[in-house]
Amino acid sequence: MAKTFVNPPTLFPSLPHGFSQVVVASGGRTVFVSGQTAWDTQKRVVGGADLPEQARQALRNLRAALEAAGGTLADVVSLRIYIVDYKPGHAQAVGAALKECFPAETPPASTWIGVAALAVPDFLIEIEATAVLDAPISGAESPG
Repeated sequence: MAKTFVNPPTLFPSLPHGFSQVVVASGGRTVFVSGQTAWDTQKRVVGGADLPEQARQALRNLRAALEAAGGTLADVVSLRIYIVDYKPGHAQAVGAALKECFPAETPPASTWIGVAALAVPDFLIEIEATAVLDAPISGAESPG
């Protein structure tokens, strides 16, 4: 899949903050991943009240969802990140978790949204993603 990361000089430098201003992608399949949270497979919140650890778990879940669809984190072109009671101090914690998963030179486009609450009171963060994967192999059938 071809991706071009555009960070024009007419916009502020976003790479130090862990995201690209624009990502242009072409490929065969677009994957939309529902918001991933800090739940493990047993619906236990990983990280408790620790935002950085919840962010890491949400990103691990995002990775698992993408792998189930035949992709990887490298295929992500856009993130929407919902953070409960967002404060500027949260940026460093969330940004550090993102930098552990995405290359500093080519991170996905991203929007962070402060919210009052998420679906479960213990959730501090939810991460939704769009990925573009390479086209399926010619002649391959896709399931139903």
